[in-house]
Amino acid sequence: MPNHYLHIFTRRNSALLLLLGFASGLPLALTSGTLQAWMAVENVDIKTIGFFSLVGQAYVFKFLWSPLMDRYTPPFLGRRRGWLLITQLLLIVGIAMMGFLQPSRDLTLLAALAVLIAFCSASQDIVFDAWKTDVLSAAERGNGAAISVLGYRLAMLVSGGLALWLADRYLGWQAIWWLMALMMVPGVIATLLAKEPALTSEVPRSLEQAVVAPLRDFFNRNNAWLILSLIVLYKLGDAFAASLTTIFLIRGVGFDAGDVGLVNKTLGLIATIVGALVGGVLMQRLSLFRALMLFGILQAVSNLGYWILSVTDKHLYSMAAAVTVENLCGGMGTAAFVALLMTLCNRSFSATQFALLSALSAVGRVYVGPVAGWFVDGWGWPTFYAFSVVAALPGLLLLAGCRSTLEYAQKHPDFPPRTAFPNAYRWALRSLVLGSLLLILWLIVLALNASDLTVPDVIVSGLLKTAVSLMLAGIAAGTLLDFLAGRKLSESAD
Repeated sequence: MPNHYLHIFTRRNSALLLLLGFASGLPLALTSGTLQAWMAVENVDIKTIGFFSLVGQAYVFKFLWSPLMDRYTPPFLGRRRGWLLITQLLLIVGIAMMGFLQPSRDLTLLAALAVLIAFCSASQDIVFDAWKTDVLSAAERGNGAAISVLGYRLAMLVSGGLALWLADRYLGWQAIWWLMALMMVPGVIATLLAKEPALTSEVPRSLEQAVVAPLRDFFNRNNAWLILSLIVLYKLGDAFAASLTTIFLIRGVGFDAGDVGLVNKTLGLIATIVGALVGGVLMQRLSLFRALMLFGILQAVSNLGYWILSVTDKHLYSMAAAVTVENLCGGMGTAAFVALLMTLCNRSFSATQFALLSALSAVGRVYVGPVAGWFVDGWGWPTFYAFSVVAALPGLLLLAGCRSTLEYAQKHPDFPPRTAFPNAYRWALRSLVLGSLLLILWLIVLALNASDLTVPDVIVSGLLKTAVSLMLAGIAAGTLLDFLAGRKLSESAD
């Protein structure tokens, strides 16, 4: 591969992206798998461990406080670097303090610290995403996304598998938290060395501007709802295939858990990293639309590897090949997808808009699990993995419909506005917002249930169904309106 396409990885920003990506990914596994493993070793009951999984919801709902990080600027280092430093220092203190506790005796304080760490980690993600959106040019976004994914994945490996191994064999559970706190220091150094993005657009002057203006800016764009549907559906086939991979390889095919852990977690992680880097290099030669389409097709086709596993005899090399190809193509798709999110953000509100768009992109990944389990139970593994290929097609069709919008957005700093059907669009947006509020209420009810303040199951399930239905109805209505507006524009042009 020519050096011309690799020189991006030697630039100063690349090293900073790698270190900041590492700092962004490190706390995630600590507050999920690593903390749960520690609690299991200390014989904490399963109900309490299950309640601790709610800590991760901070990453889903981070868009709720992201406007504050667009509106307010710390008195040092600027709007992006100042918030980065604050969140990183709080993370170091919070992670280090975990090492002074014991789950068997300090459960309440442990929960409070876990919430603090998850909140600060999600906040760091908000600012890091905004910083790389502001500082990278359109030509650098593919490579920037790839390098940040590399740092993020390496950090998850360190704070997940490596941390568990070191805690079990050498350091013990308390010392491992101090080591992880120490590993956040390079991220602080990167923040201090980074440059504050130049202000190329107006910063929100009030909290109302920071909250309402980003939504108005996005939803007043031409094809905004088509783009929104694309964000939700682009990686849906990938999410279907990945949701039950471990269970499929152990129960569906019959591999040993050790072999699955070695191949699916280790080899799969390496393949994802390589895929992201290759995707970043290829995006220097491809437009954003062409990269998304090519990598999206590869994502879909790669799921056939699991289908082949489900209809052939068990073989370790077959599993390794299927896992490698699927994660390699998934990594390429992730690099292009992150570049897409950066392209769609207005730099005045990049923290808020990136947080909102990334939260919406997680909807398919988070809520596809129950549907996937039901599908496998009724139709079997071969049909499930064949369907995962079909599930990728709506996203590719939406991508084709958004071609002109994406090509315009990649070349221009502004976005073309829309003028058709203003009242109908307003009702679609209200449906989406109301569904989001009900989803937040559902999360609060779940927390009440976990703390022994029982809420009837019919209310819990009803809230979730109503919230998801309203959100999907709003997105579907807005997408249809975009399609009708596009036809109306074409007819008037003719």
